[in-house]
Amino acid sequence: MLVVQKYGGSSVATAERILHVADRIIRRRQTGDRVVAVVSAMGDTTDDLLQLAASVSSDPDPRELDMLLSTGEQVAVALLAMALRSKGQEAVGLTGQQAGIIARGRHSAGRIIRVEAERVRAELEAGRVPVVAGYWGVTDELEIMTLGRGASDTTAVAMAVALGADRYENCKDVTGVYTADPRICPKARQLKDLSFEEMLELATQGSQVMHNRAVELASVYNLPILVTSSFVDAPGTIIRGEAELEERNRVRGIAHDTDVAKITVRHVPDRPGVAAQIFEPLGEAQVSVDTIVQNASEQNITDLTFTLGRADFKRAEALMPAICAAVGAAGYTADTNLGKVSIVGVGIQTAHGYAARMFRSLFDAGINIELISTSEIRLTCIIAADRVADAVRVLHDAFELDAV
Repeated sequence: MLVVQKYGGSSVATAERILHVADRIIRRRQTGDRVVAVVSAMGDTTDDLLQLAASVSSDPDPRELDMLLSTGEQVAVALLAMALRSKGQEAVGLTGQQAGIIARGRHSAGRIIRVEAERVRAELEAGRVPVVAGYWGVTDELEIMTLGRGASDTTAVAMAVALGADRYENCKDVTGVYTADPRICPKARQLKDLSFEEMLELATQGSQVMHNRAVELASVYNLPILVTSSFVDAPGTIIRGEAELEERNRVRGIAHDTDVAKITVRHVPDRPGVAAQIFEPLGEAQVSVDTIVQNASEQNITDLTFTLGRADFKRAEALMPAICAAVGAAGYTADTNLGKVSIVGVGIQTAHGYAARMFRSLFDAGINIELISTSEIRLTCIIAADRVADAVRVLHDAFELDAV
């Protein structure tokens, strides 16, 4: 069996933890499985490097910032390979470039376009454990490009697909995927399994368990994912094409995100092409827009509201005066103190009562809903950021997710 394992920053945060991961990989090798390890930077290294960059420049050049941030994974790779070799297991550390991770896009938000995995295959054939740097790759011009925070998952899944691995294992500081974040909802319980579709919605709506692009890629290639602990032996949560759905409760989990900003374009002329005039400049600036709501038109005038992450807010706000002038809008308003809470589960939109129960539960808790968005398996409410944790606990109780 060929397995690609990813170890996050907390799993390799110290020398002791790196040695523990090495023991874990060796035990897996002793069962006869072949293992590729993908690792993130140690602990808070990426945040520390960002602070270091800010200390020398108020606006670090994106190329040089990617050059700097890529060093975090290289440290972890080298140390884990050393630890494995010291314990008698042949291993080789590989940078994103050496592992054949080819990306394109813009710095800090690159996308993997292919994996040239010949070097990794050769190391496996030689009996070594390839230890691969997550989070970054190189362009065809050999420029270093990071893939976005949390994207070591995507590196690992892309490598697993390229190698034809039997499974991807996401080894974390939790024992699996929970019905909600257990740090803010003590009643949260671990799930046995989830469908790709459910996990993708949870990840997209704020769950920190997995990177959404990694789940999407695994779904396309039907690559099973095991989310499990890197610290203790645990069965974990399996993510696959079809989960063993719990018919008694279609809500499988609650996701939350406190990183939400909102912009409302006021008194927009309601005519064909206006939406394109608003969102095309944002797209060209690589601003990612989430929820979009347009009010009912009165006298051919409407308001249009959209949400986005705070990381994109300054770029978007800088464009708004020109956008408003171009479409003939009266102006815009903004709010950066928002969050969102979502209930996720196959069939909740077509089943009766789920939306009503969600809205009633939030109302009874005195939580005001700013915006609502839906998909076939998700209901999301935009609310004040300081009420998100309360909303998660309220909804967890309302849908009785602590019941097995």
